[in-house]
Amino acid sequence: MKYKLFGSKTGLHASEIILGAANFGTRKGYGADAEESKKILTAYAEAGGNFIDISDVYQFGEAEEIVGNFLQGQRSNFIICSKYTRNSDPSPAISNFGNNRKSMRQAVEQSLKRLKTDYIDIYMPHYDDGVTPLEEIAMGLQDLVREGKILYAGLTNFPAWKASAIASATKLTALQIEYNLLQRTADRELIPMAKEYGLGVMMYSPLAGGLLTAKYRKGEAGRISHSSDAGYAEDEKTKLIIDELLSIAEKYEATPGQIAFAWNLSKEAFPLLGARNINQFEQSIKATEINLTADELTKLDALSSISLGYPHDLLNTVRG
Repeated sequence: MKYKLFGSKTGLHASEIILGAANFGTRKGYGADAEESKKILTAYAEAGGNFIDISDVYQFGEAEEIVGNFLQGQRSNFIICSKYTRNSDPSPAISNFGNNRKSMRQAVEQSLKRLKTDYIDIYMPHYDDGVTPLEEIAMGLQDLVREGKILYAGLTNFPAWKASAIASATKLTALQIEYNLLQRTADRELIPMAKEYGLGVMMYSPLAGGLLTAKYRKGEAGRISHSSDAGYAEDEKTKLIIDELLSIAEKYEATPGQIAFAWNLSKEAFPLLGARNINQFEQSIKATEINLTADELTKLDALSSISLGYPHDLLNTVRG
């Protein structure tokens, strides 16, 4: 596994792939049990991985508990990113929900206990709740850094203008976004904003809920088939992208999912690898062995490109 600096304003060396722990635990009725999760964590560490992404809401806190147990005796070897907003309680009281400082304080204390640690490396709101003032979020994150409960602050699922405002008010380090061959709207504002502020970019859902693996063409089940809000469907553009992935995969004796993941790895960011079992992990990690050619990357870039919209399209025209 390769390592690179996380953003341009830290000296933190992170593995090129982040292990996503959303499926660790079974409290929501699906996912990897503790034993299977430990197998995935162990395989990831043995492959050289040192960066784990988690949230208090994943499996209602069970995911953090599993990671916390794994970290015992080796905490300093890993970068842990956790998130709050939705709470680990299936039905949280209204005062314990959202991005306000009370919710933030309660969430971080509970996450620290579940993770069995006295600090979290990177901490961030899980999404913009549309209510909490940006100044309050910035102030709360600053306080946690000063107290040593977190080392770095970040954001995920925030509009670019709000993320920029918070980044201007406090020392942000990380930005987590959804990004894959079917979801590139972050190219418009979020990625340029992150580059301007020197943020390390974490990319979740690199396989678009499994759609880029082509498994749904075979009638297999997955996140999309179990969720009404997965946000992906195989339209004509998607069909062309998957067809190209299948074509490239044949050349490398790989799977279309591995090629899609390798494309994400070519970006200046850190994609998340999420797995429900050790076989899925072992298949996905093989993407690190694939070096796509410049022509292949260009073809995939072109097929997945989006209109940047106003004012970007206008500016590209007038600037020549």
